[in-house]
Amino acid sequence: MDAPTFTPDLDAYFARIGYTGPREPTLDTLRTIQLTHLNTIPFENVDVLLGRRIHMEPAAVETKLVRARRGGYCFEQNTLFREVLRRIGFSVTPFLARVRRNVPPEVRTPLTHMVLSVEIDGRGWLADVGFGSVGITAPLALDRADEQETPHEPHRLVQRNGTILHQVKLAEEWADVYEFVPEEPAPIDFELGNWFSCTHPKAHFTSNLIVTRVDGAKRLSIFNREFTKRGHDGRAESRLIASHEDLLDLLTRRFGLNLPEGMQIEIPAAAWDV
Repeated sequence: MDAPTFTPDLDAYFARIGYTGPREPTLDTLRTIQLTHLNTIPFENVDVLLGRRIHMEPAAVETKLVRARRGGYCFEQNTLFREVLRRIGFSVTPFLARVRRNVPPEVRTPLTHMVLSVEIDGRGWLADVGFGSVGITAPLALDRADEQETPHEPHRLVQRNGTILHQVKLAEEWADVYEFVPEEPAPIDFELGNWFSCTHPKAHFTSNLIVTRVDGAKRLSIFNREFTKRGHDGRAESRLIASHEDLLDLLTRRFGLNLPEGMQIEIPAAAWDV
């Protein structure tokens, strides 16, 4: 039996991100929606630390990110974005990537990051609203290996041994972000990547609190008990998050998350002093 067809509520999604522009499948539309999404819906793994299952079903993702006004990580964010783009009329293919950010070259990482390839007038573009700290804020042309500008840091896509390596330019140095093979995996591969990310004791998200959002020219981020604001020039201001109450205030006021009053989030990698 075929799975039921899901049709995203474009009106609700666009109201969530505050988008009022055209709904035609053009590069300008993709660029604007991608940046607007990143300015509104945070990357976050709060539910993982609360022991909740992370669903990838499109209807469940829409309920959480749009109607409940929450955020999510890549398997949630890019599932929603994929369905929205397809509803507009884009041709979209999902890929799986291995995260290389802050990973030694000799370490082989699992397929735990979901990205999207969007075809526009016969040309492929990498779209991704689910990476977090240095995620792309504009689509990148998949047929280019040179530097590509975005509203934030420059990025590039380098061919390497049959894979595409995504890199970001930070302080005039190129740093690896993730690598992927431009082939669509089986649906079960996405399920396995998601399951590992939210349940495995060695997964990054089961021990650490990670929340990010684009804020105009700045990037806001929480890593465990540190809150950071980083400007377009790369300069950052950080401070310690003092308490559960301080964290909840940041999550609701600066990141726009709809969370219950008095919620306490335990962070295995950074225990609270009180």
